[in-house]
Amino acid sequence: MGAREGTALHGIPLRALLVIGVIVLLVHALLLQALPSAPLAIKPPAMRAFTTRTVTLNAPAPKSEPAPKPKPIPPRKPRPEAARPQPTSPTPPQVPEPVTADAGATAPQAAPEPSPVAPTPATASEAVATNPSADPALNAPPALPPRETPVGASVLSIPGSARLKYDVTGEAKGLTYSARAQLLWLQDGSNYNTVLEVSAFLLGSFSQMSSGQITTEGLAPTRFADKRRTEVAAHFERDKGKVTFSANTPDAPLLAGAQDRLSVIFQLVAMFAGDPGKYPLATTITLPIVGPREAEIWLFTVDGAETMALPIGQMQAIKVSRNPRREFDQKIEVWFAPSLGYMPVRVKATQANGDFVDQKLRGVEKP
Repeated sequence: MGAREGTALHGIPLRALLVIGVIVLLVHALLLQALPSAPLAIKPPAMRAFTTRTVTLNAPAPKSEPAPKPKPIPPRKPRPEAARPQPTSPTPPQVPEPVTADAGATAPQAAPEPSPVAPTPATASEAVATNPSADPALNAPPALPPRETPVGASVLSIPGSARLKYDVTGEAKGLTYSARAQLLWLQDGSNYNTVLEVSAFLLGSFSQMSSGQITTEGLAPTRFADKRRTEVAAHFERDKGKVTFSANTPDAPLLAGAQDRLSVIFQLVAMFAGDPGKYPLATTITLPIVGPREAEIWLFTVDGAETMALPIGQMQAIKVSRNPRREFDQKIEVWFAPSLGYMPVRVKATQANGDFVDQKLRGVEKP
């Protein structure tokens, strides 16, 4: 007994230790039987993604640049039209009528200037058939503004201000005389004023005056006066469509394009200077003319070119005549010089009884 007990560990008998070990083994066996046969799946902890970041101290925030705009898609070129069939009987182009001014009708609308080259319908069809891009509908240039003001069926070129001086010869009641005359023409682009003064020794003097506006219709007189011993005048009341006379003669209707006996000279100057090719030989120009006491219709005929000797020198001019229509009408002859912008270089008025006044240019100067 004493020897067995002496084998105890730390005072605990060996038998007790064996009993404790058996008990521990039994407990482990019971625990193993209670656990499920499949092993426990232990999920590893989720790994966080590792990121890096660079931080710059005191650095300004970068400016955001706008996104580039998408490039525009170029428009598709139009496909050339197919060749047009050539008409069997093309209609010939219309030819404008000779230039005349209709005094009984209202002012006609301005006609467009013809293009320098206008092919006939057959020529145009052949060009399109051989070259589709030659179609004028595809390659028509933009319309250009007219260089001068269209007036009715003609084109005007208003002359600049000038003073025209004339030597005058005449005959009155069988008496021949000489005189001097001056025709003053002033215009500022919107208004005009013109004065004719004739003075003769022993016969006295007379004058005519016309004033008005410059419009797309040409010269638009507002007042015309004729002064010999006394002055008589005609007033153009455009808002009322009539002409009144200071001589107490009946009013007259104000017709389109009406001129007075002095303004008509510069109206014709502007017409010839604007397009002289529209007034060939024998062309008739009809204009309503207002005198100091009445209004009437004047017919002017283009008589052609003449070369004449004048006090200013030899000069070529276009002669235009107003022939009498009634028994006591005046015959008016005017010569317009192309070299002077179609200014009148000679004016002759002949009365029904044979009396006349003939003005021939001797000088031109600026007013």
